[in-house]
Amino acid sequence: MKIRKIHTVVLGSGAAGLCAAVRLDAEGVDDVAIVTEGLDKGASINTGSDKQTYYKLGLCGATPDSPRALAETYLSAGGADGDIALVEASTSARAFFHLVNLGVPFPSDAFGQYAGYKTDHDPAKRATSCGPYTSREMCQALIREVKRRNIQVYEGETAVKLLALDLETKDGVPRRKITGFISIAQDGEPIVYHVENLVFAVGGPGGLYKRSVYPEVHTGAIGLALEIGAATKGLPESQFGLASFTDITSRTIREETTSRPKEFRWNVSGTFMQVVPKFISTDPDGSNEREFLCEYFDAPSDLFNRVFLKGYQWPFDARKALDGSSFIDLCVFYETEICGRRVFLDFRENPSQFAFEELSDEAREYLTKSGALLNTPFERLHKMNPGAVELYRDWGVDLATEPLEIGVCAQHNNGGLDVDIWWRSTNIEGLYPIGEVAGTHGVARPGGSALNAGQVGAFRAAQKIAQDYKGGFNAREHTLQEAIKLRALAYEELLELIAPVGKLLVLTEYLKSCEIDWRVERDELRTRMSECAGVFRSSSKLSRAVREAREQYRRATQSEFRPDASFDDNSRFPPESVELLRNIQLCVSQIAYLDAVFTAVLSKVGSRGSSLATSPDGRIISSRFPDDWRVQDENESFRDKTLCSYVSNLEDDLTTESFWRPVRSIPEPDDWFENVWRDYREGKIYE
Repeated sequence: MKIRKIHTVVLGSGAAGLCAAVRLDAEGVDDVAIVTEGLDKGASINTGSDKQTYYKLGLCGATPDSPRALAETYLSAGGADGDIALVEASTSARAFFHLVNLGVPFPSDAFGQYAGYKTDHDPAKRATSCGPYTSREMCQALIREVKRRNIQVYEGETAVKLLALDLETKDGVPRRKITGFISIAQDGEPIVYHVENLVFAVGGPGGLYKRSVYPEVHTGAIGLALEIGAATKGLPESQFGLASFTDITSRTIREETTSRPKEFRWNVSGTFMQVVPKFISTDPDGSNEREFLCEYFDAPSDLFNRVFLKGYQWPFDARKALDGSSFIDLCVFYETEICGRRVFLDFRENPSQFAFEELSDEAREYLTKSGALLNTPFERLHKMNPGAVELYRDWGVDLATEPLEIGVCAQHNNGGLDVDIWWRSTNIEGLYPIGEVAGTHGVARPGGSALNAGQVGAFRAAQKIAQDYKGGFNAREHTLQEAIKLRALAYEELLELIAPVGKLLVLTEYLKSCEIDWRVERDELRTRMSECAGVFRSSSKLSRAVREAREQYRRATQSEFRPDASFDDNSRFPPESVELLRNIQLCVSQIAYLDAVFTAVLSKVGSRGSSLATSPDGRIISSRFPDDWRVQDENESFRDKTLCSYVSNLEDDLTTESFWRPVRSIPEPDDWFENVWRDYREGKIYE
């Protein structure tokens, strides 16, 4: 069996993971490697939006800004910790200019100022962008730096299990120490990694929802950490919004891609909404077309202005659901999920009764300054953002001649694994979750702050690991026999590492013999999540969903490991093993997420963030919607709390424990320079 002993492994190669590897090397950790399914996989390099936003500290003009002010913005919606918010704000400029220095083309003026614009949940103009592929530009620049530094990259491998040892329980929460993980290569070969630190950069839960704007190649792997009891924070706080999804299997595409997706998925934010397109719906077969959105509004001007506001109020927001821009999302949701119809944006024609005079002063001024007082939505879009038009043409979609199918899609999870100010797991030693898998956001966040959080987390994890670094084992690969001979690992330690491989082999052989179709199982899982933990959440549906999710998990893991099972010297995992095992970690993820959402609903948190809690005695949203669409108002007393949870029973039904704790406020550290300098010199900042 192949064993690799490496001091620090970065698992995942999105923008956060790549940055972590670069910073680890820059900080002097010379025994580091990246393990990934592929440098061209994952969300960062395969996703974007109108002008994909990077949210940072203000760096232009006379408008004052400070780390404290930015941190307060991060906390404004509630549910976030102030110490982490201050770190994300304070390290923002450093992380941003690191990307600039690596060649990411963020725009600046002739005087070197990095101008900003206003994004969702943003009281200032802190947002910047280098186009619809901002995160891809980040990845490409970081990949170049990874190669320049000769950092080892193992591609074509999928992690299927994390390995950890038990430690003493602290404050009622189990504690463990990461020892490594098991991956499966493309040819089915099992590979065991023995590590001191694991930078866990596996992205958000992209595989959980049926209607999702996460790229198809990204499913996420938070379930691997949940399986070993890693603590979480804020799992109920997901983000949903309008996004397009186009079947491109038979289209001619110009976009270079090594793994052609079935659908092209994209957030329809920014100018897609600001040009005020026409919304139409059809029967499932494309017939019976009608302009449906006007049916939900008494005044055309109200419709036009709410559509315009969706441009920079893109995420569905419970506070804007009744009389704000998020009412548009509900109309689309009702038309698609309740009426069973398909909804499209049509840029070819204006909405009925459209007139520039019907727009608000804000919308009319925006279009005027952009030189976009033009005849059709397509002309306005092409004028303001020709790159968006070309983007869709790259994927075989011509917005000038055809409508664009959309829906309300899962886009981001603001929660994730619980971390401290150095992005260390709060209960698994040696585990550093960074990027979307780290739960550093609250109920809502400014658009683009996730990209900043991923870079900041990479900086902080690398800085802490480097501080603790004692040198690593140089041999990258060796056989089991060589490892024992070299005494690189104790014999008992090796047995602890390799025993789970045998269990996984037996499990996948069992699932194969049962002819369990992983595609059917995954579709069941995703449908359940979208129906019960999406925009609308009710206790009755969640109660049933939690029960069904546990039944599905039992169905996928009921095989029994035989200690006497024998495998030949060239044991390989059978075909489709990766997908079968991926389903198991997705089941674990779903149980944890559903339990957390159910707990929040039972706690009567109410409607907040990107979700609505329904109740028979709640308020009616609109007379045009079903009577059971009654929602609870937000219970604002929960804004200064966050929901923490973890899987306490790692066997059987995966019992979860959840509890509310007060969020930590923004620290007020001693900023007297001489004292800061002393603590820095003496390494006290890491304590």
